[in-house]
Amino acid sequence: MIKNLHFTDAQKLESKQIRKHIRNNLYINHTAGLAKNKLQANLVILHKKYSDDFYQFCKKNTKACPLVGMTQIGNPFFEKLGENIDIRHDVPSYNIYENGKHVKSLNNVEALWTKDLVAFAIGCSFTFEHDLIKNNFRIDHVLNNKIVPMYKSNLKNSKSGVFSGNMVTSMRIFKKSDKEKIIKISKKYSFAHGEPIHIGEPTKIGIKDILNPDWGDGPRTKKPDEDYFFWACGVTPQHAVMEAKIPFCITHTPGHMLITDVNEQDLISL
Repeated sequence: MIKNLHFTDAQKLESKQIRKHIRNNLYINHTAGLAKNKLQANLVILHKKYSDDFYQFCKKNTKACPLVGMTQIGNPFFEKLGENIDIRHDVPSYNIYENGKHVKSLNNVEALWTKDLVAFAIGCSFTFEHDLIKNNFRIDHVLNNKIVPMYKSNLKNSKSGVFSGNMVTSMRIFKKSDKEKIIKISKKYSFAHGEPIHIGEPTKIGIKDILNPDWGDGPRTKKPDEDYFFWACGVTPQHAVMEAKIPFCITHTPGHMLITDVNEQDLISL
């Protein structure tokens, strides 16, 4: 009998191997810290009726929605993102929305796939975390096998059709003295949200309770010599879909990304 893959074992595998386990429902955990140097992506799948508006939403809000892939109508394969990536099976956990409400989560969506659907892949900040770790920065949620905390902010998105709403942010704690280094490293990854959109007091971007995120696991309390670093987050389009209340949509479950075969070094903004 094949055993489920543990997080620490998944960290040792290549992207294709991890996806194989995911496809066979042998890995259903979060993907932070996995597939070193490979692009990870957020996922939105919706009816073709909304695809043009959603595409423009991504183009108008590139910080939160850096578009890295889009399928043809009815085609479940991201052919440019990796070998045989089947979006119906290759994400550890999917959220299903009906009229803006989360109705269930599934480990594959083959039974829900139709010829009228279009899938979008949006860059994820998990991608640049490998570079931060390589430079000896501590990433709390990776070290503790948790999901990065994510928060609704008061930062407005640019509207496109039925899609608008506010930006969602992800947060990591670092030393204040490392601010310039953190900015320099993450700025290179424009396809994965780039540099932080805010550093410091959470209330300045509308976050009232930093210890209780809207998605993910609660963070530790920061030390006096540390600060909160906030990045635009790929859950932003998921939140926009919820607020638009479109009849049907599939997304990744926050923290459970599509792992691609794309080398992050091929996409870096030099």
